[in-house]
Amino acid sequence: MRELPRQLSADELAELFEGRTRLVEILSERERPLDGADEAIARLTEEEKLEALAAHPAIGQRTGVSPRSAAEQGSDDDPAVLAELAELNRAYEEKFGFRFVVFVDRRPKREIVPILRDRLDRRRDEELDTALGELVAIARDRWQRG
Repeated sequence: MRELPRQLSADELAELFEGRTRLVEILSERERPLDGADEAIARLTEEEKLEALAAHPAIGQRTGVSPRSAAEQGSDDDPAVLAELAELNRAYEEKFGFRFVVFVDRRPKREIVPILRDRLDRRRDEELDTALGELVAIARDRWQRG
């Protein structure tokens, strides 16, 4: 496990966050960017927050994902689970207007289904905060794992 760094480049952060977004640009200018991510997120516009979430692949997405993301999303390829995730992802994006993001932590996809269902019952503002927190948790884990 690696310690959280004092400084990370925009390219390093883009790899951790799945894209070069305004959030990545802001974090690359800070000392201890992953420790200060919550403060940086609080200063983003809603559009910039949505940009950061949109850069991350959807859970269960099979194409256009980085090798790192594919490995993190778990090994459960049961067609029924994937179909349910696709339907729940669609409902989530329709309700909230942004992508569902969860720190999977290598759990099977079937374990994510009830989490997604539960999060569909939340308020949009609450869910936006949760999704962004999950995005930061993923980036921290990626850095620490190397």
